[in-house]
Amino acid sequence: LANQLLKVKRKAKQEQDQQNELQKQAIISQQQVKSQQMAAQVQMQKIELETQSKLKYKQGEMQLEIERNKAEAALKSQLMQQEFQYNLQLRNLDANALANREQSREKAKSERISQQNTEQSKLITQRKNNLPPQNFESNEDSLDGFDLAEFEPR
Repeated sequence: LANQLLKVKRKAKQEQDQQNELQKQAIISQQQVKSQQMAAQVQMQKIELETQSKLKYKQGEMQLEIERNKAEAALKSQLMQQEFQYNLQLRNLDANALANREQSREKAKSERISQQNTEQSKLITQRKNNLPPQNFESNEDSLDGFDLAEFEPR
């Protein structure tokens, strides 16, 4: 009877040990699952933070690019305005030069006509009064702008 009691107690202890081992394994398994879940959650948070960081970086880059483009557009506009002003000044200078040239031509033409009329008048007076021929050339007249006679040896 004592043997049977020992056997029953051993069997009960063995079953209790087995049950304790199963509970221990279940607890370890639950802890591993929780640990894996926490690791996955930490990984997800890490990925989310990286994504947010990249997004903020891209937004900053885009904002910087927008500001750069605005500054470039303002500079180009300023340069175009300045180029327009320069072109306007050049056109005015060209127009003034053309007007001055035309004015000089008209003045020279007027002087030639006046000179011609004066000479014609002198010729008419010479014929009427039977005077000797007149020399209308001036010492300063020269086709090339200077008189070579002053360079001749004396």
